[in-house]
Amino acid sequence: MVGEPNGKSCRKCGRELPPDAFARDRNRRDGLQVHCRECVAEYSAAHYRRRREAMGRTVWERVDVPPGHKVCRTCGEVKPHSDWHRNSTASDGLATRCKACRAVQGRQGHLKRHYGLTEAERDGLVASQGGVCCICLAAVPAHVDHCHETGRVRGVPCFSCNAALGQFKDQPEVIRRAAAYVEGNAWKPTLVAPGVYQLPS
Repeated sequence: MVGEPNGKSCRKCGRELPPDAFARDRNRRDGLQVHCRECVAEYSAAHYRRRREAMGRTVWERVDVPPGHKVCRTCGEVKPHSDWHRNSTASDGLATRCKACRAVQGRQGHLKRHYGLTEAERDGLVASQGGVCCICLAAVPAHVDHCHETGRVRGVPCFSCNAALGQFKDQPEVIRRAAAYVEGNAWKPTLVAPGVYQLPS
């Protein structure tokens, strides 16, 4: 490259390079910047790093990404475009986080918004139940259950037990009658007057 016709010397690295190694600059007599693209990129990266560190923010390292792929700034993995949601406002038309990271953060946000719990606190609650449903003591705990009146978290039942609580509308007296019914003690009402029934106490 040195001694190449119509070459230009970079003021920073001192190399003589072809014109296409320099970006355009209309204010220069030759129409090219005084520093080569490589030196400008190196300076920009160093400036970016200093600025981010001064602000106390994460410094993203440059990653070589093959065509049709993108690096996730949350997990740091390079993934194909099919692993990303669309975002029409982004320059590349894709979200900034991959689908997997968005799903994880979505679950974390749901726990915090609805129950005031972190994932660690939810996991601690599951561990205190012995790793099983707090009602049937057999199935895998799947849903955080809470009192709809007070908002107090009660436990982490399995899908079926959580659905059963919902069907019984959290009414203890109905659940007790259901338990007695299953045990063979049907709660049959007694006719005390025309159209008037008394439930057993």
